[in-house]
Amino acid sequence: MTLAAFAVDWYAARAAGVVAYLLVSASVALGLLMAGRQAFKGWPRFAVEDVHRFAGLLAGVFIALHVFWLGIDSQSGLTAKTIVVPFSSSYRPFWTGLGIVAAELLLALAVTNHYRKRLRYSTWRRLHYLNFAVWAAATLHGLGAGTDSGSPAFLLLYATTTGIVGSLALRRFSRPRPADAPNTPRDASVGTRSRRTQA
Repeated sequence: MTLAAFAVDWYAARAAGVVAYLLVSASVALGLLMAGRQAFKGWPRFAVEDVHRFAGLLAGVFIALHVFWLGIDSQSGLTAKTIVVPFSSSYRPFWTGLGIVAAELLLALAVTNHYRKRLRYSTWRRLHYLNFAVWAAATLHGLGAGTDSGSPAFLLLYATTTGIVGSLALRRFSRPRPADAPNTPRDASVGTRSRRTQA
């Protein structure tokens, strides 16, 4: 009975962690596509922005579930302190700590997004780039702390997400932003926001 409960806790924690990672990856990929002015056929920009934000929020829910299941798993050895304080866990402290850093940084970014209208756009944008750090830390956490991360399926998963995010980031940052051209609005989202305000 105890063994079965352990299996349920472990599978639930791992599944929630994988779903959270996929959602974070999807949110980062969508953000890079929007920043590169990618056209989404049949999708208005505001709808894609909503999906981008919702993926980030849903990732937070699954991260909370991941932590919850690990917290009640008697075999994980996690305590309230090791869940909150990075690199204090007895289990693979560095890799586990990266996961905690990613989760806490994502929470901080969610707060800045909530107060976005009170921040200067340039400040918010610089903070938003920290989503790359969240994604990178989550990737390393999954590879280093995941008990099954060495399996072919999980290696393929991490290779695919890294390839997608890496190629989109390379494309985004290897060419000038359209906003850098003369007589071009600085950012489409600013224009969208102002139009909504005027409406």
